[in-house]
Amino acid sequence: MELFSARPGDEGLAGRERALAMAAVMTSTTMAVFDGVIVNVALPPIAHALAVPAQSAVWVANGYLLSAAMTLAIFAALARRVGFRALFAFGLGLFTLASLGCALSSSLTMLTGWRIVQGVGGAATLSIAPAILRSVFPTRLLGRILGLHALLIAASTAIAPVLGGTLLSLLSWQWLFAINIPLGIVALTLTLQAIPDNRAPGRESFDMAGAVLSAMMLGGLIMAANVFSRPGQAQTQLWTAAGYGSVAIAAGLTFIWHQRRTSYPLMPLELFASPRFSLAALTSLASFVSQGVTFIALPFLFQSVYGYSVFASALLFTPWPLGIMLAAPHAGRLADRYPAAMISTVGLALFTLGLTLLALLPEQAHAWDIGMRSLVCGIGFGCFQSPNNREMLANASRAHSGYASGVLAIMRTFGQCLGGALVGVIMSISAPAGAQAADAVRLSLWVAVLATVLALLFSLSRIRNRPD
Repeated sequence: MELFSARPGDEGLAGRERALAMAAVMTSTTMAVFDGVIVNVALPPIAHALAVPAQSAVWVANGYLLSAAMTLAIFAALARRVGFRALFAFGLGLFTLASLGCALSSSLTMLTGWRIVQGVGGAATLSIAPAILRSVFPTRLLGRILGLHALLIAASTAIAPVLGGTLLSLLSWQWLFAINIPLGIVALTLTLQAIPDNRAPGRESFDMAGAVLSAMMLGGLIMAANVFSRPGQAQTQLWTAAGYGSVAIAAGLTFIWHQRRTSYPLMPLELFASPRFSLAALTSLASFVSQGVTFIALPFLFQSVYGYSVFASALLFTPWPLGIMLAAPHAGRLADRYPAAMISTVGLALFTLGLTLLALLPEQAHAWDIGMRSLVCGIGFGCFQSPNNREMLANASRAHSGYASGVLAIMRTFGQCLGGALVGVIMSISAPAGAQAADAVRLSLWVAVLATVLALLFSLSRIRNRPD
């Protein structure tokens, strides 16, 4: 297989070591994706089993997201100081241990606490997974391996609801967490065997002030986004979100000021000196805002507007990840041969077309019609994602690959959170105004279209720069 072939001048590891390191990263990614999707499916039975309100059980998901978001930048910086192997092993070990704690939890407080710990472990692995692939594979194969990584995420997203529903129908909710334990042990063993150390020479001071400021900034943004996922008066929600947002903005401005003056910054700002890297990051952020809006709006469209069951809605959603699975590997392979910015721009144009088709769905639509429009979205996003990720990593030096990987994870996390928050704002404003659910959902989809158009403009501006 060409992924594990060697050519003169290749960077990274030899064939067998490449395969083992790839298996460790892919197993970890599968765990993280399965955990996120399955837990969302399981929130109602968890609330029922623990005898708590549904809105309280939401923190089983939000606690993980909050702790992961607050530590992404910190772990991206630590990777350079402690090495990829040590950090990835720490993250996997903590995630696996926390999964055991979740499986043994007997109360909401205990479960939420372990989910927060699990989020820290997940952030340690997610923040450097693309950087590990960059260090293991030569540049000539970077697009291809990132395409396979995107394929795995899409396949896991498609399979997770079915697997979660099957487990819940046969076993208790605790088994949704227990399934991570054998996977974690396998991934940890592979990590210790194959993932390179890549530790920076010498001992650099850790930017503690930058770590605190970044956690305040990222945590404030997540809290502001999550305000709209809880029931309450729209005016109260807006004021609360504004408070969290103000803290995030103040911490963010102070963080930038501090990074410019410290000798060992948490996130080197020279990383953004490359226009191609910065534009790829902005493109990623806008596209994940669009995906975040759509992933929240579509279940409302399928269930509240068209009247499909939860299971039927899951089936209607399947063409989206199926489209990513079909497109991502080929897009990654093409990005190794042709300009990645051009391929990702074509993908965004197709993604925009698919979202527009979804926003224009008639009041009565057949399942096949919905599925075809969703498939166009998936193919477009699959064509965009892996070339854009390649563009980000290839325009950062290997010494800064850990930081670049952290930026990629942050753009994805906050894009999806901001997208969800936008849907919450639209729903909060529309409900008091007496708008129908269909109108609010369609408005959300048009907001997703606008976000994708913005991403398309960012991506087009890259083409005017020098070719890959």
